[in-house]
Amino acid sequence: MIDINKYDFSGKKALVRVDFNVPLDDDFNVTDDTRIRAALPTIRAIIEGEGTAILMSHLGRPKTGPEDKFSLRYIVGRLSELLGEPVHFVDDCVGQEAVEETTALPEGSVCLLENLRFYKEETAGDEFFAGQLAEHGDVYVNDAFGTAHRAHASTSIIAKFFHTDKMFGHLLSREIGSLNKVLSDPKKPVTAIIGGAKVSSKITILENLIDKCDKILVGGGMAFTFLKAQGGKVGSSLVEDDQLELALKILKAGEEAGTQICIPTDAIIADEFSNEAHIDEVASNEIPDGWMGLDIGRNSIEEFSNVIRNSKTVLWNGPMGVFEMENFAKGTKAIADILAETTQNNGTFTLIGGGDSVAAINKFELADKVSYVSTGGGAMLEYLEGKVLPGIAAIQ
Repeated sequence: MIDINKYDFSGKKALVRVDFNVPLDDDFNVTDDTRIRAALPTIRAIIEGEGTAILMSHLGRPKTGPEDKFSLRYIVGRLSELLGEPVHFVDDCVGQEAVEETTALPEGSVCLLENLRFYKEETAGDEFFAGQLAEHGDVYVNDAFGTAHRAHASTSIIAKFFHTDKMFGHLLSREIGSLNKVLSDPKKPVTAIIGGAKVSSKITILENLIDKCDKILVGGGMAFTFLKAQGGKVGSSLVEDDQLELALKILKAGEEAGTQICIPTDAIIADEFSNEAHIDEVASNEIPDGWMGLDIGRNSIEEFSNVIRNSKTVLWNGPMGVFEMENFAKGTKAIADILAETTQNNGTFTLIGGGDSVAAINKFELADKVSYVSTGGGAMLEYLEGKVLPGIAAIQ
C-alpha cells in the first residue's frame, strides 16, 4: 500500500475524498470547522509536493438532487481562510464541464467539487458514477474516516479505477493507527469506558472488547440495565428490559475472560428529567420508585478515576450521564479531566470517539490534552465492533 509521505505528487492531479459535512448557521457560515482543519495536512502535502488537490465531499442529506442549502460553495471561504490559499469551486462533481475545469487547474492549486450527494448514484455505490468522478484525478486519496463505513461511489467503488495509485490521507492513517493502538497492539493495562443510553447500541462493541481489555467501565443510562439484571432497584431509570439476559451474558463473558466489568456503585438521581429537578445521591442499585439515575456518583467517580490512572491505554466511548444538564455533568467531566491528567502526566494513550464523547471533551475544552479525538462516529463504532470498513478495505 502506498504511503502518502513517500508519494511524488509532482504534476499529478490528486482526487481527495474529504469529509466536509460540517454544520452551517442560517447565514451559511461554518459553525464548527474541526473536520476542515483535520483535512489540511493532506491537502498541504499534495500542493507542497507540486500536485493539484481536487476535493470531493458530501454535505447534509439532500433528498431530490441539488439543494442550495447543501451546496459546498458555502465551505469555500472558510477552507481558503484556513488553508491560506485561494480555493477554486466547481459547481458540479461530474460531467465534461467539471472535468474541463479541473484539467485546467495549475499545479499547486486546490479546488472543491460540488456536493456528491446531489446525485443519488453516490450513496447507491454506482460504478459508472464512480468512474465519472475518477476522470478528475491521476491518484485517489481517501481522507474521510467519517464515511469509511459506507460503500459509496466516492469512498470505496472509485478505488478500483486507480489500481495502484490510491492511498490513505494523513487523517485516515491517524484514525486507523490510533484505533489499532487500542485493538491490535495496546500497552497494558487496557481500559475501555463505555457509556451512553442503551446497551443495545453497544452490544457488539462490548463483545469485541472483552478479550482485549483488562477492565471495562460502564456508565450512562446503559448501566441501569446491568443493575436491574443483577436484581437491583433502579426506580424509573432508563432500562432496556429486553436486554437484561444479554447484560448478564456480557458480565459472565467478562468473568470468563478475566476482564473486570465495573458498574457504578452510586448514582446522582432526580425526580424528573430536568436540570431543575430535586436531586439526591444513593447506591445505584437502591433507587426509589419515581426517581431516575442521571449521572454516576462520587464513589463511582473515584473508583473509575483510579482505574484510569493505573491504565496505559484507554478508550472512551459514551458519557457517564446527561452531561448536557449542568447538575448531571460531574461524572462525565471528571472522566474527561482524569483522561487529560493521565495523558499528560503518565503518558497514557487516550482515544476519545463517538459523537457524545467528542462533544463532551470539546465542551470541557480538553481535546488538546488527550492523545487522539476521532472524527468518525459511526465509522469508529463499526471499527470497534470488528467490522471491515469498505472505504478502508478498498485501499488496502
